[in-house]
Amino acid sequence: MQLRAADRRGGKRFAALSLTVAAGIAGSQLPGRAPAMVGGAPSAPAELGHSVVMVLGSAGTACTPSAIGRDLLMTAAHCVQPGADYNLVGSEPGQPPVLKTIIRIESHPQFDIKRLLNHLATADVALIKLAEPLPARISPALIAGGGETVAVGDSLVVAGYGVTVRGDGRTGGTARAATLVVTGHPGPLQIRLFDPASKGLSGGLGACAGDSGAPAFRTSGAGAAILGVVSWSTGPNLTAGCGGLTGITPLARYRGWIVDTARRLGTPLAP
Repeated sequence: MQLRAADRRGGKRFAALSLTVAAGIAGSQLPGRAPAMVGGAPSAPAELGHSVVMVLGSAGTACTPSAIGRDLLMTAAHCVQPGADYNLVGSEPGQPPVLKTIIRIESHPQFDIKRLLNHLATADVALIKLAEPLPARISPALIAGGGETVAVGDSLVVAGYGVTVRGDGRTGGTARAATLVVTGHPGPLQIRLFDPASKGLSGGLGACAGDSGAPAFRTSGAGAAILGVVSWSTGPNLTAGCGGLTGITPLARYRGWIVDTARRLGTPLAP
């Protein structure tokens, strides 16, 4: 299942970012050095890259959840839609994939795939319960507090396993990170980011296919915390594709649901 849609109203074209996996990811070996995200993003620093993982779907999709507990992941709800089976990739990048069992998926009850495909804000958040704890190399990340807000010009760091070349799944599979800047009119339902060098007018850094559900971190002297998850992208000048805007679903509005659901799944989080 690859979720893609275009909006011709005002020339805007948005794409949800679950990746249809090509042989280079779904086959015997994950690429070891292929960059993730378009625009030449560097490898994710250890403190961020060790919190992201890859989940593959039986319909040939890949997304980038983040670990928020030893056996609990958070991602975008559109990444884990009913009608397919999903597994965690439990192997190191560059090694033959070892798939780990997922025992339960909980999407936010207000998530509406039709709204997403019609380019309307929705509760694009889901939790994934694993059958066994994550490898020791994976470090659960903190979720930002419910009072966290952003303003135009603030920087967030997006870390994901997505592709560097749109449409070529073989170019995904390595955790990369891009520092992007808040633009537009950020609010509790949606945040738009762009590469400060290109400002969304020409091709730049940004999320692409396979980066759906990836965390958008706010970093500070106190460390990094997840402020939102990646839901969609555009190409330059609001064309279809990647490298223009990166759309984030903020978590503050849904933090209570995340904490309550995690507790119900047997993995309590800090309130």
